[in-house]
Amino acid sequence: MSEAPRPARAHAEPFAPAGGTGRDAVVVGGGLAGVTAALALADAGVRVTLLEGRPRLGGLAFSFQRGELTVDNGQHVYLRCCTAYRWFLDRIEGTALAPLQDRLDVPVVDLAKPEGRRLGRLRRDPLPVPLHLGRSLAAYPHLSLAERASVGRAALALKGLDPTDPALDGQDFGSWLARHGQSARAIEALWDLVGVATLNAVAGDASLGLAAMVFKTGLLSEPGAADIGWAHVPLGELHDRLARKALDSAGVRTEVRTRVTSVSQNGNGRWSVQIPGETIDADAVVLAVPQRETHDLLPAGALDDPERLLRIGTAPILNVHVVYDRPVLARPFFAALGTPVQWVFDRTAASGLREGQYLALSQSAARDDIDAPVADLRERYLPELERLIPGTRTARVRDFFVTRERTATFAPAPGVGRLRPGARTRIPGLYLAGAWTATGWPATMESAVRSGVSAADAALGALGRPRPRHLFHFEEAA
Repeated sequence: MSEAPRPARAHAEPFAPAGGTGRDAVVVGGGLAGVTAALALADAGVRVTLLEGRPRLGGLAFSFQRGELTVDNGQHVYLRCCTAYRWFLDRIEGTALAPLQDRLDVPVVDLAKPEGRRLGRLRRDPLPVPLHLGRSLAAYPHLSLAERASVGRAALALKGLDPTDPALDGQDFGSWLARHGQSARAIEALWDLVGVATLNAVAGDASLGLAAMVFKTGLLSEPGAADIGWAHVPLGELHDRLARKALDSAGVRTEVRTRVTSVSQNGNGRWSVQIPGETIDADAVVLAVPQRETHDLLPAGALDDPERLLRIGTAPILNVHVVYDRPVLARPFFAALGTPVQWVFDRTAASGLREGQYLALSQSAARDDIDAPVADLRERYLPELERLIPGTRTARVRDFFVTRERTATFAPAPGVGRLRPGARTRIPGLYLAGAWTATGWPATMESAVRSGVSAADAALGALGRPRPRHLFHFEEAA
């Protein structure tokens, strides 16, 4: 995987006066998609106003204070193949704060096995695809020899699929796996282990097209494509503080706690964006907000069938946070089988905790638990952690709380591909961004950044502004 080059920084060319100059844009939404679009437009010399209703930037990847802890609302990771998000980290000068593994290595603990024989690993060797995972798969203790062989055959069949084929969008991944000899155990211990975390859906509920895209890109494209990276600082340090610093340096006017009430086109072809107490005029508008909010702001005629945005479902993610009075886990993270627990991450250092250990459990596709009372979740998950992590059995729980994102992602259900709109609308000057738009990726930070780039690229073309040098070169590295 070639390294994403450093993008061009904002230049010092002065802004031309407003008034139909092709130099003014408003970006609605300060998540990763909106911040990316704003930076890309500003780097091309466009005067940008970024409007965000929340008191901070970052969208659904943010931090908050809980006493002395700085808590991420959820555990977010990215992969080496996420070239757009890596570009974003570089653009906000945050790459060193969210490093990648030197080499993919995922500990997997199976509670169905006796203690002492529960640990397996998924890791890669420095060999070409598909040999890079061959030794790991051959020794993976959570599958039988026959299941490991069948996984290899299914992977080769998956490698032959074209994720952009519309026919794949209407099929579900689980049925395809069953047709290719995958047992229920193989799906649980391998395909869903990866797929639930990346797609936010089990195989039977996921579009084959999106699943093929995830596994082909992450596991079958380049040897290092699936190496995992995550923030070693609170997400707010990256997506709010450093993002805001980059926006300020690029000359973007950023307004938080500012709700947009309407977007309309003027008679002269320019746009008016209404916020409380002010109307902002612009040559281009990027709507970088969730699909339902986008639907409510769209002017008549912007899409052929705007109601299709409301047919894009959502999927929840639950995060369980546990603070112990002593260290209980020596590794930075692990995945689990044979238990409701999916992934466990050590967030002690990132949160600022000085004594004890803070673990975060990331529970994707969590429809059964998303509305459960905290007391019920405590009763459900603490015993599971005691089964998974022996050190917790003698530790005292100092704090237990949960964060819930009921609409964390769009649901990657079969058929969702035909519902996702592209960056351009039918009205010149109005563009869409968000992980839910037609990026080809599931709802990830990578998809959000790619959508922001696509919207900015479309706007720059319409405004007659050239692409900044090197700005979009990550596309060539994907």
